[in-house]
Amino acid sequence: MNVKKHKFPGVYIVIEDDGSERIATKNLVPGQKVYGERVIKWEGEEYRIWNPNRSKLAAAILNGLKNFPIKSGTNVLYLGIASGTTASHVSDIIGWGGKIFGIEFSPRVLRELVPLVEERRNIIPILGDATKPEEYRALVTKVDVIFEDVAQPTQAKILIDNVNAYLKSGGYGMIAIKSRSIDVTKEPEEVFREVEKELSEYFEVVERISLEPYEKDHALIVVRKP
Repeated sequence: MNVKKHKFPGVYIVIEDDGSERIATKNLVPGQKVYGERVIKWEGEEYRIWNPNRSKLAAAILNGLKNFPIKSGTNVLYLGIASGTTASHVSDIIGWGGKIFGIEFSPRVLRELVPLVEERRNIIPILGDATKPEEYRALVTKVDVIFEDVAQPTQAKILIDNVNAYLKSGGYGMIAIKSRSIDVTKEPEEVFREVEKELSEYFEVVERISLEPYEKDHALIVVRKP
């Protein structure tokens, strides 16, 4: 086994004995597992395998994502943080110098996040509705990156409204598009094109990448705010 740096800062490649590769992040809270992920130790450091079947962001990286604006010290607004699977890896990457403002609509799901944030204090859980960004204005500062994973028909508008409210100029928005949540009557590719067109009216669309085979009928779109 061997561990080497990925091209994206804070992401690592774990090379197994059989030559297969996984991606991982260095555990910010050694000893803590979040979702039953495999943990390995290498040269005195602890790494958490980042499962692409449980994380759309990991799926995008493994599929060849070119733009990954999250790094040490980045402040992130995470829309649809749920129980914190992907956010925990983002937490590893941004370190103690960054923050994640995690918006979650469901009180029950947010309660599942509480044990995680007791030790990962760079995650700030917020009960809120991502369709109403004004409701959490008192709790969220301007951020460098907005990541959205909200399965709603108005996914694009949710990102647009939150970017306009919270993203710094030159910052990046990342949205995981679930085509079937937008329109089940259309082919996924048509839905992706329509979302991309809607976003391009406000921002620079820098990349779109399919999340197949890890997530069926999903794509990740990356935009940049002028």
